[in-house]
Amino acid sequence: MALLDELAEALAADVMAAQRELGEKAERLYVEVGNYIGTSSPSLQEAFMTACRLHLSEQRGREFFESRFKALKG
Repeated sequence: MALLDELAEALAADVMAAQRELGEKAERLYVEVGNYIGTSSPSLQEAFMTACRLHLSEQRGREFFESRFKALKG
């Protein structure tokens, strides 16, 4: 399982970085990549999608935190 998680996390990190760099036009790139790898490895697809969801949630949480912190700080 460790190899699966390592591969999924490495790919997810690269895809998330590409999405940030490319902006809105690549907003769902992770879904496309997930669908593509799912044709050969459903296990890797699930681990990859989970890693992507975690990255996206962390990013949204961080943006919210930074916004609220700035507002509260005044």
